[in-house]
Amino acid sequence: MSQRTLGSKQVHHGRTPAAWVSSMLALVGFIIMVVGFLTGPDGFPSINVNISIIGAALVVISPVVGGVMNKAGLGQDE
Repeated sequence: MSQRTLGSKQVHHGRTPAAWVSSMLALVGFIIMVVGFLTGPDGFPSINVNISIIGAALVVISPVVGGVMNKAGLGQDE
């Protein structure tokens, strides 16, 4: 029940290293961004901009990493 075949094409439903790395990188980036929003220099209501930008950069770069890994052969065959 892990994979099914449609004609001669296998459907992986995103169970590839490229999909996992891209998803986990976006998740870690989002968590870092939330930590940046919650931990500012003046306590809770302020924002730590540097940490928030690092988290946002990870979220933005995660699809690029997934695309590169897919082109390198670690994604689903098309």
